[in-house]
Amino acid sequence: MEASAGLVAGSHNRNELVLIHGHQEPKPLKSLNGQVCEICGDEIGLTVDGDLFVACNECGFPVCRPCYEYERREGTQVCPQCKTRYKRLKGSPRVEGDDDEEDVDDIEHEFNMDEDEQNKNKHLAEAMLHGKMSYGRGPEDDDLTPSFPPVITGGRSRPVSGEFPIASHAHGDQVLASSLHKRVHPYPVSEPGSARWDEKKEGGWKERMDDWKMQQGNIGPEPDDFADPDMAMLDEARQPLSRKVPIASSKLNPYRMVVVTRLIVLAIFLRYRILNPVHDAVGLWLTSVICEIWFAFSWILDQFPKWFPIDRETYLDRLSLRYEREGEPSMLAAVDIFVSTVDPMKEPPLVTANTVLSILAMDYPVDKISCYVSDDGASMLTFESLSETAEFARKWVPFCKKFAIEPRAPEMYFALKVDYLKDKVQPTFVKERRAMKREYEEFKVRINALVAKASKVPPEGWIMQDGTPWPGNNTKDHPGMIQVFLGHSGGLDVEGNELPRLVYVSREKRPGFQHHKKAGAMNALIRVSAVLTNAPFMLNLDCDHYVNNSKAVREAMCFLMDPQVGRRVCYVQFPQRFDGIDRHDRYANRNTVFFDINMKGLDGIQGPVYVGTGCVFRRQALYGYNPPKEPKRPKMVSCDCCPCFGRRKKLPKYDKQGAKGEESAANLQGFDDDKELLMSEMNFERKFGQSAIFVTSTLMIEGGVPPSSSPAALLKEAIHVISCGYEDKTEWGSELGWIYGSITEDILTGFKMHCRGWRSIYCMPKRPAFKGSAPINLSDRLNQVLRWALGSVEIFFSRHSPVWYGYKDGNLKWLERLAYVNTTVYPFTSLPLLAYCMLPAICLLTGKFIMPTISTFASLFFIALFTSIFATGILELRWSGVTIEEWWRNEQFWVIGGVSAHLFAVVQGLLKILAGIDTNFTVTSKATDDEEFGELYAFKWTTLLIPPTTLLIINLVGVVAGISDAINNGYQSWGPLFGKLFFAFWVIVHLYPFLKGLMGRQNRTPTIVVIWSILLASIFSLLWVRIDPFVLKTKGPDVKQCGINC
Repeated sequence: MEASAGLVAGSHNRNELVLIHGHQEPKPLKSLNGQVCEICGDEIGLTVDGDLFVACNECGFPVCRPCYEYERREGTQVCPQCKTRYKRLKGSPRVEGDDDEEDVDDIEHEFNMDEDEQNKNKHLAEAMLHGKMSYGRGPEDDDLTPSFPPVITGGRSRPVSGEFPIASHAHGDQVLASSLHKRVHPYPVSEPGSARWDEKKEGGWKERMDDWKMQQGNIGPEPDDFADPDMAMLDEARQPLSRKVPIASSKLNPYRMVVVTRLIVLAIFLRYRILNPVHDAVGLWLTSVICEIWFAFSWILDQFPKWFPIDRETYLDRLSLRYEREGEPSMLAAVDIFVSTVDPMKEPPLVTANTVLSILAMDYPVDKISCYVSDDGASMLTFESLSETAEFARKWVPFCKKFAIEPRAPEMYFALKVDYLKDKVQPTFVKERRAMKREYEEFKVRINALVAKASKVPPEGWIMQDGTPWPGNNTKDHPGMIQVFLGHSGGLDVEGNELPRLVYVSREKRPGFQHHKKAGAMNALIRVSAVLTNAPFMLNLDCDHYVNNSKAVREAMCFLMDPQVGRRVCYVQFPQRFDGIDRHDRYANRNTVFFDINMKGLDGIQGPVYVGTGCVFRRQALYGYNPPKEPKRPKMVSCDCCPCFGRRKKLPKYDKQGAKGEESAANLQGFDDDKELLMSEMNFERKFGQSAIFVTSTLMIEGGVPPSSSPAALLKEAIHVISCGYEDKTEWGSELGWIYGSITEDILTGFKMHCRGWRSIYCMPKRPAFKGSAPINLSDRLNQVLRWALGSVEIFFSRHSPVWYGYKDGNLKWLERLAYVNTTVYPFTSLPLLAYCMLPAICLLTGKFIMPTISTFASLFFIALFTSIFATGILELRWSGVTIEEWWRNEQFWVIGGVSAHLFAVVQGLLKILAGIDTNFTVTSKATDDEEFGELYAFKWTTLLIPPTTLLIINLVGVVAGISDAINNGYQSWGPLFGKLFFAFWVIVHLYPFLKGLMGRQNRTPTIVVIWSILLASIFSLLWVRIDPFVLKTKGPDVKQCGINC
């Protein structure tokens, strides 16, 4: 794909395709006239049979016969592209090692597969490639099934990011071999029972060991393998790329014991509460018991998925030893990285630019990275800022890699308040850093100028630099647009080195079509990336989440490319970390309890849930395929003897009618195969859509695109797959890609993968992989929580609800199901929580209580319950490493969000499901502050603030009324008051951060001072009225008032 060739815009439905050059002239394409040798540049030539000479039957890498024979005679005897050993071809002299070759191709039998199933799947893929794609295959032999993929004869192969040899693969239960993932260090295959071994069987151990070494190629006297550094490296490369780190039993076992104890105590407590009603306040008692039963149920859903927490560690050095050998091309898998943005006014272009720059500068082979930016708002501002970002990347990327700086987002790097000279020994670093900072400041000025220009839309719409109207002037009615800013034929940095690919994508939008918001944009990126690069793995990031650890993708590859662990892993999820949060994290924005406790617990079951960003996916898992099945043990066939206690295997009975039908069945075999092939092709189109190139890409497990595909054809097909009607009558959004049906599409997408039997991995490197920005303002934070909770309510009422979906195959583990059920029912906790927070005020105002007078024995239940609650929290913090302040902030915001955002989410969800009413809660900014954390004190009014404000007022009024009543009634009324006051203060303390946000900065007066001032002033006022020292007290009745002559 050629970079900077212009913006391609078009609509498949309208049969339109336009190339807009903009301000740059397209560069001429390389000549593709003839098949030439990639080593010497000469023509490849023909064989004695007149066919094109093919040196490597695995990948079809174009090499002429002289270079092939020289490589076999003098070189490494392996193909330069796939590293497969060259086999002797007809007419070539034998060399050392040819005698060991067998007639059977090991690659074809690398996995244990049924011969018929393999041939059928190969026949299907070959037919799709030839009949639907017409990639330029040579003449076929009807009698022979080729054991190698079709060779591209149309021209010289062109390097493509993520390019792998074309191969046919099967999906679902079978995984075929490929030239990419050949065994790097194959273990020797033993030959038990061979005659050569039997002849030596009578000899001593020494002779047998020497003979075994001779068979393995270790000829000569016992070499000192342990002293050989190369052997040590090979042994290290054979080791696993990651391992589980179990949490110490001294931390975990007491935690589990306390959890079980708490469950028992909770059952006893609820039994006591049910059997001891309050007769003079039945309504209050019944409400409190129902709330407590729901809280117990919610606690069980949240607690038991944390029963098997684990940690993990990766070995990046082993990954490099296995897949990045010195002097050889990198064998690491290619990765397509998705960045999504919508509105550049809400998501500043400078933030998106920093994310893109950190991706382009990652520590990963540049030919394995492709960055796709989805502009779902079709904004010319985003397009122009991405063009500026591509130019600045030519200077920024080599600077990052030269000095190995972290992080590689320039805004965050230059904002670090650290000694940037630490560990930097290059004498030119200071000079180049200053120059780069000046370059970045100029880059920021250009971006800010674009933002200022875009603040006022001209009446005629935006015009590009060549005078062409911007295709996305109407954001709801525009064609699809694709622009390759950086690529392999135009993406070089200032030092002449290759840069990763950078592609701008804006999918087509037309009135009357359902576009499915972010989920639809991500599915469009899946398809367009499959057509252009087709990497086997994909990383998705929000536009404000930059790469904080340049080795983050390598961390994920330690799991996904591990031959033992990775085959059944659908995605690797990283925790979310945030910048710009105040030190005390008032509104629990870091969410460390969820990311450091709950997610670790899920990793020990079937894997963490997908949280929407910072996740590396396996492309085949998003295509809806099932994970490969583990090899089953062969069933034992027993005889009739008593020790076997089994049944004899029944032989099939001879059927005359069946024998007569064998001949006719054989005659119809060819017809059935053709019919099955046709139905398979129709099923693929019904599943993936009407794009032959995209459908074929789904058959390539290891990714890659045909090297002879022309850029024009690929771009035309890419415009096709992002057209607005492409997903009609397909399985996109229901079984494939990001799942539709909820605004929290991330939970649904991960849930569907786990239901198919995949597992996920939670990766927590020491240096956070990605960092983003979180809304630290109270109103913005509540609206964010509202969106998450509303999505959970939508999932609960959908057909994909974990309460009833996914039982058929039994692939979802029951503890994992409990976790998913908890993610969908937690908003409903807002109803009992709201009622429970109102009970203290009602009790204080009415003088009644939710519990009867308890005895000394019954008080032990309450003491045991509170003790187990605190012990569970403390032991949980002990094994997770979360601080007590973070835990307490999480508890406070659980109440704040529960009585506000979660409550509105339940109401809005019920209105949407039952009545079809879609309501939105808008936020209006009222004040701002330019100081550090000034946004924390900004006051933005929203209806979400009403319920918690009401709870605070009535509880404060209840406290004042209760104390005044106790003062009025004397000493005996203080005893029952303490329980009610404790209950009320529990509510007030949990809502305290909300009160601070509601009051704002208040001229820097501490909020606690204001609260205590109001509370104490009210109490002393009531006490003053009660004492009333300026009024003379009289004893007895006033005879003048009653009119009685006493």
